[in-house]
Amino acid sequence: MFMERLQKVISNAGYCSRRKAEELILKGKVFVNGNLVKELGVKVSNDDIIVVEGVTLNKKSNKEYYLLNKPRGVICSVKDEKGRKVVTDLIDTSERIYPVGRLDYDTTGVLLLTNDGDFVNILMHPSNEIEKTYLAVIEGIMTTEEIYKLKEGIIIDGEKIVPKRVKVKKKELNKNKEKVEITIVEGKNHIVKKLFKAVGHPVAKLTRERLAFLDVKGLQSGEYRLLTSSEVKRLKQLKKK
Repeated sequence: MFMERLQKVISNAGYCSRRKAEELILKGKVFVNGNLVKELGVKVSNDDIIVVEGVTLNKKSNKEYYLLNKPRGVICSVKDEKGRKVVTDLIDTSERIYPVGRLDYDTTGVLLLTNDGDFVNILMHPSNEIEKTYLAVIEGIMTTEEIYKLKEGIIIDGEKIVPKRVKVKKKELNKNKEKVEITIVEGKNHIVKKLFKAVGHPVAKLTRERLAFLDVKGLQSGEYRLLTSSEVKRLKQLKKK
């Protein structure tokens, strides 16, 4: 009988990401065949009944992949304790989908949502170095030295972050602001804002323009579309051997 790790089965069923599944297991939120599981490493079969936070998993759910042009003021989650609108509220589906990574409350642009755990793991795993390109409107005008420092890499939370590309797009001298395009592979929270803050230029506005080869051209803020099968295939091929 084929057996898989519990957290992977939960993720593949579209309940949440694999990392979140591990958190739920450790918090005592998962039952297998009526038995509480609170440790990682447990393997289950397709015949096992898995209940997560009171919800019985449907392990035969259809895989869905959405590209959303995330608007400002929407939480990048499947639920919010304060009752604010979340990104899954914008997608019309009966499947339990969740966002691939996070964008801040006030950050807009490219966001993927799916119920395919393996797909999420490919895009989120650091070793695959999936490029993410942002357009940042920053306070002030960067000097040549500050641009060089940014390109060379900044220590953020004990780790050196080296952008793949940094390009000044437009200087708004009358507003004392600057538009800068930056491409990174890291997926840590607030990483772009921390990079610019480190060189003395807080981010006033942030948009994710591209994730890998995907952009939101043709989609208004809050609009979404299904990924094509060829797009899904190309994204899965980004997994490094």
